[in-house]
Order: sequence, then structure tokens, then C-alpha cells
Amino acid sequence: MTQQMAQLGLNCTVQDYVSLGLQYAPAAGPFTCGEGCIFRSFTAIYGDVVLGSDVKTGHHVLVREKTRIGSFVTLGSGVIIDGHVEIGSYVKLESNVYIPTNTVIGSHVFIGPGAVLTNDRYPLRRRSEYEAAGPVVEDNVTIGANATLLPGIRIGEGAMVAAGAVVTRDVAPWHLAKGVPAEMSPLPENLREPNRARRW
Repeated sequence: MTQQMAQLGLNCTVQDYVSLGLQYAPAAGPFTCGEGCIFRSFTAIYGDVVLGSDVKTGHHVLVREKTRIGSFVTLGSGVIIDGHVEIGSYVKLESNVYIPTNTVIGSHVFIGPGAVLTNDRYPLRRRSEYEAAGPVVEDNVTIGANATLLPGIRIGEGAMVAAGAVVTRDVAPWHLAKGVPAEMSPLPENLREPNRARRW
């Protein structure tokens, strides 16, 4: 384990080949986390990252600087969080999820394997006209496997995004987005309930 500037809570588990508190800049602050966290092999977390309690990583997870994550969060193997991200509590990111800078994710959110969130509307072009901004994902949202969310959109509370959907515009609360590009419809009544609080 490489532990450059890290402040860990009680009863944390750190496996081999984990880097905590990587110093990305001379003035970078420490990495801190609450109790009961588990960091599996080949996890790398930068300085200036704050995690709550009971956060668990899979293998080969990267969390970059200025990220804030709540408690009871699971980051599956291969997850990349590219920094300057806010994530609530009771969140599960399945394997190989990509979260770009300037993204906000609420609490009780599930994001399926291989989902990709984006933050740059015109990569390498027209940079002077806008600031890169990832999606805003509100509480109780479910996003299916391999879905793609375009920059700057808002996924409203309780909404669901179907597997493989490409979401190009906002999704209203308690609506379903499906297809390419995604079309919106109200959620069926049997799905209009919050994601159940649980320890993932």
C-alpha cells in the first residue's frame, strides 16, 4: 500500500497495491474516510478526496481529486471518477462505470455496469463558449447497463434509464428514458417507489 497523505477511520481494510492520498499537486490536502471502508487491490485515490463510512471499492478503481462521497457506497471494479464530483449515500456504481468531472449524483442511486456519463458537448472544439459539466443525477435514480448520459442533463428524482439508452435531454422525475436517442414516458405505477435503503 502507498499511503502518502491519508487519514482513515476505524476498522478500515486496505489490501495490497492500494494507493491512498496520491499527491496530484504540491499543496494538495489529505485523503480522508470514515470507519469500516474497504479498499481492494489496485485502488488509487487522490488527495483532497473525502469519503464517508462503509465505502467499498472493487479492484482497479480510480477516484481523483476534489471528490466527495457519502456513506454506504460501493464502487465496483474498474470504476473511474475523474475528480470534482459529488456523490451522496447509499449509491452503487457497478463495474466499469465512468463518471466525469463536474458531475453530481444524489443518494439511493444505482448505476449499472458499463454506464458512461459525459461532460464535454464538443470535445476539443468551441471550448471558449461553455464550461464542461457532467449530468446531475437526483435521488432514487436507476440507470441501466451501458447507458450513456450526455453533458449537462438532469435525471429527475426516481427516474429510470433503460439499459443501452442514450440520453440527450433532461428526464423528468419518475419517468422512464429508453432507446437511442432516448424517448421519455411516465414510469409504470409498479415502479413509482424509492430505491430501497440498503447496504450494497
